[in-house]
Amino acid sequence: MRLSDLAGEIGGRPAGDDIELTGVAGIVDARPGDITLIRDKNALESGLESRASAFIVPPALEGSIDRPCVVSDNPMLSFVRALEVFYRKDLPRLGVLPGAHLEDDVSVGEGVTVYPFAYISRGVRLGQRVTIYPGVFIGEGSEIGDDTIIHPGVVIREGVRIGRRVIIHPNAVIGADGFGYIPDEGRQRKIPQVGGVVIGDDVEIGACSCVDRATTGNTVIGEGTKVDNLAQIAHNVTIGRHSIIVSLVGIAGSVRIGDHVTLAGQVGVADHAEIESNTVVGAMSGVMGRLASGVYLGAPARPHREYLRLQGLFARLPDLFRDLRELKEEVERLREICRVEEKNNQPGGKND
Repeated sequence: MRLSDLAGEIGGRPAGDDIELTGVAGIVDARPGDITLIRDKNALESGLESRASAFIVPPALEGSIDRPCVVSDNPMLSFVRALEVFYRKDLPRLGVLPGAHLEDDVSVGEGVTVYPFAYISRGVRLGQRVTIYPGVFIGEGSEIGDDTIIHPGVVIREGVRIGRRVIIHPNAVIGADGFGYIPDEGRQRKIPQVGGVVIGDDVEIGACSCVDRATTGNTVIGEGTKVDNLAQIAHNVTIGRHSIIVSLVGIAGSVRIGDHVTLAGQVGVADHAEIESNTVVGAMSGVMGRLASGVYLGAPARPHREYLRLQGLFARLPDLFRDLRELKEEVERLREICRVEEKNNQPGGKND
């Protein structure tokens, strides 16, 4: 592909020779024929050492490089688009392959592919161009929207509704029972989990993640939200649109999360907590109660600046403890002096 053609595809403008490009790569891995990304001045030196034939750069770096460039106001987004241009894979449309099992009343849209060893239960509805890979189980009455991809080993239980263009990665489980029990005469009595799961359009769910069905009603993941690997989303959780749930996050039951929220790795969210839209919670933080929009860190999660002040204080604690101990010793010494003087000043004392 010519540089000028790629620039038009990825939202930039060409600068320099209109060379032929054969691929896209990172700075270190790039070879002649590749285009790579230089995001800012900090990456300029390593970029110039790259073997790449061309670069995607911001306007501030135009003219700083003696090789062809695509100049973009959002170079990272243009780099992503370049990857899509060169490496987009069109999935084959193969129909229902031998070895797949579909119950008689399954509704199958046009262009669907169901690979061997998938099992699709009664009343399931598959939209158009859905791809179901081997080893997938889809429970009774579930619905899968157009252009959705279900990777190997995924379990989708009964009564789950999945939107369009959803990607579910291997071994994720959607619609397992919520974790609900109540003490009954010294034993744990299971609370029936009779609700469902609703997953919006353009959601992505990582490998080995779990989204539990609701006790009643639905567990909901909003449009465009991305869930990393090994995340746990419990019963009756509601997550808004375009949020990011990073690996090893655990969200307890009945939590409410707004739009454009980021939960970094290993965040834990206690039951019935509420996180407002446009909130970022840093890695390994613990959320309880309600968080207003902002940036939070720590366990329990605290506003970013307050957390940094506390961290500074924690670093000083050994010195503060030593100073406190010395101060206590000095106070005790002064008290002893006062007791001796008081005794000496009493009638019959040493000073009489």
